[in-house]
Amino acid sequence: MDSYAASLNVGNALPSGTISTMRSYFKAAALAVPLALTAVAAGAAPLVTPMQQAVAQAASADEAIAAFYRGRDFAPIWMGEGAEHRRAAFLWALDTAPDHGLPVGRYDPDTIRAEFAAARTAADRGALEVEMTRRFLRYAQDVSSGIVDPRRVDPTIKVTVPKHDWLEQITAFAEGDPYAFVRSLWPTTPAYTRLLREKLRLRGIQDAGGWGPPVSVGGLSLGDSGPAVVELRNRLIRMGYLRRSAVASFDAALESAVREFQIDHGLTPDGTVGEATLRALNVPLEDRMAQIVVGLERQRWMNKPLEPRHILVNLAEQHAYVVDDGKVTFDTVVVVGADTPDRRTPEFSDTMTHMVINPYWHVPRSIAINEYLPALRRGGAQHLEVYSRTGRVNRANVNFSQYTASNFPFSLKQAPGPRNALGRVKFMFPNQWNIYLHDTPSRNLFARDVRTFSHGCVRVARPLALAYHLLAPQTETPKADFDSVLAAGRERRVNLEDPIGVHLVYWSAWVTPMGRANYRGDPYGRDAKLLSALRAAGVELAGGRS
Repeated sequence: MDSYAASLNVGNALPSGTISTMRSYFKAAALAVPLALTAVAAGAAPLVTPMQQAVAQAASADEAIAAFYRGRDFAPIWMGEGAEHRRAAFLWALDTAPDHGLPVGRYDPDTIRAEFAAARTAADRGALEVEMTRRFLRYAQDVSSGIVDPRRVDPTIKVTVPKHDWLEQITAFAEGDPYAFVRSLWPTTPAYTRLLREKLRLRGIQDAGGWGPPVSVGGLSLGDSGPAVVELRNRLIRMGYLRRSAVASFDAALESAVREFQIDHGLTPDGTVGEATLRALNVPLEDRMAQIVVGLERQRWMNKPLEPRHILVNLAEQHAYVVDDGKVTFDTVVVVGADTPDRRTPEFSDTMTHMVINPYWHVPRSIAINEYLPALRRGGAQHLEVYSRTGRVNRANVNFSQYTASNFPFSLKQAPGPRNALGRVKFMFPNQWNIYLHDTPSRNLFARDVRTFSHGCVRVARPLALAYHLLAPQTETPKADFDSVLAAGRERRVNLEDPIGVHLVYWSAWVTPMGRANYRGDPYGRDAKLLSALRAAGVELAGGRS
């Protein structure tokens, strides 16, 4: 395939003076070429061939496609001399579309082959020529930017997918190596490539019979034996966590395999098969493949250059990473929004510009009226300062029982200190949802396997270490500089000399550079919605459950 070169000589030469005549005519007539245009004086060369006329008429409905064919005087790219490589490259791409989790029925390569065989008249060939270009551009959009609109899947997915210029795309395809151009449409990130490989690996396991029977009983640990241990052993062997053996007892090798499985699935690696581990072990192979298909779509949404230094917050994993030039240089577990409609952390990208040390907490109004107003009525919430439009008020002079959620006129703040809800530092990437990363005095939640407890912001388990790491490029003494400001006890903004991209994503399946497939749950149900949308678009997940 790599040896295929593009053929640039397509179509026939036109009579002298025809090009300018065609362009001015088609612009004036919006590309609607009447049949009368081909009527010329006896013996004169026709101004437009029937094929050119058919192409112009078929292309007139779309400006980008019309501009492309107008620029090449309506010469075809899919048929005629030199077009074989383009057709072959595109049909190869469509034949491999299922590998990418794309809806092959949307393009239907078998129908395309039949249409080429059936097209006989100039009108049929011209219409098929333009339809092929439309299909190619649809495929290019799907494989490079995604099949579905993320904002229609779930309103909390605020991702802006990359868009490409259709005229530039079809021109580049027509003028270059068609196979190389098709491959250039695929996301080139290592994350996408690894997911593709894992999908093919699972397909091979599925074709060989899958993972075998599920494990019927939990509560298994070192020293146990019996049928359930054999089921566990056999399933872990098929999953690739254990070498083949006939040992029927829960030995050290099996315990180690269980730990590796638990690490890859975000579970406490205690080496025992409890309820959570049993549930993860028995997830059908087809469901894991579905997670990968969803992951491929999400990677297409992110198919754009990311900043050399950026922060990736994986909401499904509840983990944050700092990435420098493609390598993870810092990571920490995090707590994200609770699974309620008003608290789920949205997915979006923005830019971190500064951090605030010893921050005040400006209590969001929704929290103030829903959670703290009842406490204020009882004389509680003493850790909060109350403000009116004119300044701080003495709460002893306020009868809070007279206020409701609709007429509460005050704002609430919490001063810096050890009990401050934002902890010692917050990391700001100003956005319309008022989401940011911050410290917290509530440390116990970081030990949980699933960490969805916040009001929507992202609580960081290692906030000071993150601050030092982010400040390191702009000072030789990041820790000392930060700690001196912290010790002063007063709120202070510290700007980042080089702003950092922040990407809040929701990846429940990914593969490490070492080839270890990782899976997490679907805490907000977004994967289920996305999978439903992909299936509605024609994506198929063939095979049985095992």
